[in-house]
Amino acid sequence: MSRQGLSAPRRGPGLGVVYVIGSMGLGGAEQHLLRVASALRRCGYATEVFALDLDGPLALAFADAQVPLHGIRLPQWLQERLPWPRVAARIRIALSVPALWWLYWRRRPQVLHFFLPIAYLVGALTALFGPRTVRIMSRRSLNDYQARRPLLARLERKLHAQMDVVCGNSRAVLAQLVDEGIAPERLRLIYNGVDLERFRNPRNRHEVRRELGVGGASLVFLSVANLIPYKGHADLLQALAQAAPALPADWWLICAGRDDGIGAALRAQAGRLGLAAHILWLGSRLDVPDLLAAADIGVLCSHQEGFSNAVLEGMAAALPMLVTDVGGNAEAVQHGHTGWVVPARNPDALAAALLAAAREPQRERMGCNGRERAEQLFSLQACVAAYEQLYAAACAARPCAE
Repeated sequence: MSRQGLSAPRRGPGLGVVYVIGSMGLGGAEQHLLRVASALRRCGYATEVFALDLDGPLALAFADAQVPLHGIRLPQWLQERLPWPRVAARIRIALSVPALWWLYWRRRPQVLHFFLPIAYLVGALTALFGPRTVRIMSRRSLNDYQARRPLLARLERKLHAQMDVVCGNSRAVLAQLVDEGIAPERLRLIYNGVDLERFRNPRNRHEVRRELGVGGASLVFLSVANLIPYKGHADLLQALAQAAPALPADWWLICAGRDDGIGAALRAQAGRLGLAAHILWLGSRLDVPDLLAAADIGVLCSHQEGFSNAVLEGMAAALPMLVTDVGGNAEAVQHGHTGWVVPARNPDALAAALLAAAREPQRERMGCNGRERAEQLFSLQACVAAYEQLYAAACAARPCAE
């Protein structure tokens, strides 16, 4: 029976979906959600987002896409008086619980969809006391973080039983979810999708290089990754130090990504290794397509990864990608055909691959192969279609109104 006062459950366009995520930062999950929620809304879905932290550059992007954004924003005067950022985060989380609960009952969406661990914990626990809707969790990374947070790991595994569907963005992620006790029939694989149109008309390669102070004939490696220990920048610097004597004299490494606290240590390491004059640290950038067009080889040397948006964006820009064999990287990059796949945490293997990439005569062809693979398997259109199929099947299996 339907709940009193509720209309009949909607299917397809018009379906109400509330996403819960941690922040509005320039992370891969946040940007993925922006693309998916925006595309679904253009298709007629009633998508909305609740963020545990509304402060961040993507908040305006969601507004521009006309995706309603909800959450808690602490007044500036209060944030300035709090002794540590962690205190502000805990206050926001505490205030988010009643705000989420009220949003659930006020909107009564057909689907609740949780992204990232903290948002899953807060959003799913709150949903237990809300109207019964389809509940979906998306795991976007390997579960290495659980080793550092055993309580979070136990709570997550308890919450898995409350989900109608659990999604992973690579086969490696799905394998870990099975190990966590989720039956395979409750799992869905949805690869990340890249908006190929963003990479069709970048700025002129030589103009971008001139602005960066890089020569037109220089060999340019590009790493698009926030400065976080698990992204492997320290391994990359060590590998470049080994490879540098055999690289062309005029080579560059461009690093684009937010500094999450290790930037100073990485710069010091680059200085000790004699690499500082060859590296540009750009911080967060919104012109990634232009940077990709200005580069020769993309590099991602993570220690852990779910399914990297940065890898797909490099492929979409026809850039050959050198990646470590973690998460879904080897599901995206075909070794020897679209790029190179090397073991993680192995600077020696990484150095050899950097040299191989620098000397590869078919580098441009490999980049084109990567572009074709992105078009065939990892387009935003394919990703959005997979979400539509997910929501239709989940709502059919559990009627959204009871």
